[in-house]
Amino acid sequence: MTINIKKCTLEDLGLLQEISIETFNETFKNQNSPENMKAYLERAFNLKQLEKELSNISSEFYFIYSNEETAGYLKVNTHYSQSEIMGNNSIEIERIYIRKKLHKQGLGKYLINKAIEIAIERNKEKIQLGVWEKNESAINFYRKLEFVQTGAHSFYMGDEEQIDLIMTKTLI
Repeated sequence: MTINIKKCTLEDLGLLQEISIETFNETFKNQNSPENMKAYLERAFNLKQLEKELSNISSEFYFIYSNEETAGYLKVNTHYSQSEIMGNNSIEIERIYIRKKLHKQGLGKYLINKAIEIAIERNKEKIQLGVWEKNESAINFYRKLEFVQTGAHSFYMGDEEQIDLIMTKTLI
């Protein structure tokens, strides 16, 4: 298996939208109403929104490829682009998604390692992320990689309030 990670550019906008909708839908459609999923997907992954995020200098997207197939992506944020302001000593992983058919191949760990590499290059002490409290497989994955729960916050899926656990990995 050949693995490559590439930073996304505005030229990747269509593919980013496609993979964002696909992976988010695969991950959450069975636990949420069709109306709330539709509302969220249209708000979060419309081309204008994704273009704004890709153009933000405090956010970066990376595609991961497995044998030249786009397998998923990572989005990291610094400074005021963070979902929850975490301070100058940390970066946030806002999104990390792998296509369902490519789960269990270690690709998520490659993306976590990319986030760690970015954090170290920028002299950050911590990586933080939010994960839905009902996403047990993701929570267990992060725990294996030494993330610990340090808080929680509300996340809205359409009109439904959900809770994301804030998990932190200390690098120093």
